[in-house]
Amino acid sequence: MDFKTKLSRRIGMDDIREILFLVESDDSQKQKLYDLIIGDDGVIGYHAAWVFTHFSPENRKWLYGKQDELIDEVLACKHGGKRRVILCLLYQMPLTNPPRVDFLDFCLEKMMSCQELPGVRSLCMKLAYELCLSIPELMRELKMALTIMEVDTLPSMRTVRKNVLKAMGRGKSLQTF
Repeated sequence: MDFKTKLSRRIGMDDIREILFLVESDDSQKQKLYDLIIGDDGVIGYHAAWVFTHFSPENRKWLYGKQDELIDEVLACKHGGKRRVILCLLYQMPLTNPPRVDFLDFCLEKMMSCQELPGVRSLCMKLAYELCLSIPELMRELKMALTIMEVDTLPSMRTVRKNVLKAMGRGKSLQTF
């Protein structure tokens, strides 16, 4: 299948299921699909990353070894939708400890940015918390940032902020709720 052509246009769940059927048991096909995430075309990369979000948890483990490349891609990404979907993929995998400082800085900056998409801001808030969880000094810095953060008018942003602050009080990962 020519993934590039398929993903260059609008795709739906039937397209995603077809691609999943073709790639889930073939690592070389996964690699071809993954290469489109890292490519220059934002729309094709967005669609390719979206397909990966539909992988089973077992098949998603294939991406774990690509975490640094995905972080590099999200740091440079100009396409908001692609950035959101890559952040979603990163949130679904175990993060390295100690965290990458450039990625933590990115998450802290984007969660505070009113110009950023709410989905990106929410995921950055959650990722920043997970990255800071094992380092008390960073946790204090994150708590200060959340405290001074403008309360957004969107209920989803207020809820994520409230859940992160609640998780801080418990000292547990958000993913255990």
